[in-house]
Amino acid sequence: MSAVTGPGTGPGTGPGTGPGAGQDAGRGTGQDTGGAGRAGAPGRGAGPGGTGAQQGGRAAGLWRRRSLRFRLTAAASAVLAVALAVSAYVMIGVLGNALITTIDESIYQRARDTVSLADAGRLPDQMTSPDGTLLQVLDATGRITHATPGTDRLVPLLDGPARAAAIGAGRARFLDGKPYGVPHLLRVRVLSADHGRTVIAARPFSEVQTSLATAGHVLLIGTPLLLVLLAGASWMIIGRTLRPIAALRRGAEEITDTARSRRLPVPEARDEVHSLATTLNAMLARLEKADSRQRALVSDAAHELRSPLASIRLQLEVALGHPGGQDWRETAEGVLEDTMRLSRLAEDLLALARLDERGGTTARREPVELDRLVPQAVERYGGGVTVRVPDGPVTVAGDALDLGRVLVNLVDNALRHTCAPVRVELRAEGADAVLTVTDDGPGIPEPDRERVFDRFTRLDSARSRDEGGAGLGLAIVRETVHAHGGAVHLEDAAPGLRAVVRLPLS
Repeated sequence: MSAVTGPGTGPGTGPGTGPGAGQDAGRGTGQDTGGAGRAGAPGRGAGPGGTGAQQGGRAAGLWRRRSLRFRLTAAASAVLAVALAVSAYVMIGVLGNALITTIDESIYQRARDTVSLADAGRLPDQMTSPDGTLLQVLDATGRITHATPGTDRLVPLLDGPARAAAIGAGRARFLDGKPYGVPHLLRVRVLSADHGRTVIAARPFSEVQTSLATAGHVLLIGTPLLLVLLAGASWMIIGRTLRPIAALRRGAEEITDTARSRRLPVPEARDEVHSLATTLNAMLARLEKADSRQRALVSDAAHELRSPLASIRLQLEVALGHPGGQDWRETAEGVLEDTMRLSRLAEDLLALARLDERGGTTARREPVELDRLVPQAVERYGGGVTVRVPDGPVTVAGDALDLGRVLVNLVDNALRHTCAPVRVELRAEGADAVLTVTDDGPGIPEPDRERVFDRFTRLDSARSRDEGGAGLGLAIVRETVHAHGGAVHLEDAAPGLRAVVRLPLS
């Protein structure tokens, strides 16, 4: 409130020159001298700075160890405290300026009315002021001719130079009323009238000070209470907001290796926590699916390995049990055949593992000329395969080795069921390269044409491990084609079956 109470004249504004100052200076010099004398003491200068840094680090660590709810509430409360303090300061300032403006307008109006009466010669002998404004009318010599009750009739509130300065300024000013018998700070305005007369209007500033003091006391008591109320509301609201996150944490603790099918609770509100829970549940579903596929792969691989290993063991045990009557060449051929089956199974498993590791992407991405790759890949089959490719280039982006393996797997699968030569055709169709492998075998029923692309899948007619593979060839084909951004499907060739591969042209 000192900003609106006028010029201060109290003590304590000048620099101190008493004995205390000398004692402080003396102590300071003594400490410096002692410090200089002990310059050899290690660590004296860096001690306080290091201690302050350590304390700051401990405070930061303590803050980070607090709960998110506490930190959010504390931060919100700090912001609210600053906002309330600034608002209270601004409100007091605005209120004080508004009250000062009201008083200035009031005393100006009273002075203006008095000037009008003086100019008209209608000033009453006994002047009155219902609103408590003090009025003095001075003649050209500075003598008071009219005054309101309670106003000094001998000494003007302002002397001649002060009156002239006030008239020139054209605005009200503060004045200490105690020398004039008024125990209040005054707000004074001076106007000039005809014939050299002057009108002085003043009003006590105590009512403004009282209003500001009352408002300050209300804010001093009400602002902390409001801050506590808002902090409590923030604590409750933040707690309710974080409740779904606590539910997610409890749900995550309940998910174990024996309860992988459980999911995190999803809140009803369509907010960020709902999106987080949905995303985490989708991730858990993908992990569960991958885990199931991995378990199935391990189980099926172990099952597939048992047959050739058992065959190898049986042949060797029989040969060792009857060495004299055993045809060792036949035994070696049987063991070699089972070993080759194990080698093909290992290669297929390694190819699938690499595809899974890459996450559905190719190892390399470079231009591949299918019109040259296809004849080279089927050249080893001789007359068992016929090839037809276009005259122009057919180029896709991808890995030539993987695409060659796709064609080899499809041809191998067709050769196991065909009587006539397998037909391999390549053509460009729109924005795609279309590769087809056709045989004249018994075909596959339409309900099973999608299922045969699953891993370790063999149809009832192809369950013989002596003639069929391990059921991984078509699975590798689909994974590789998908990694190249293409698609593969089976269709009826009437008679036989046709495998169709579509790859985007580069």
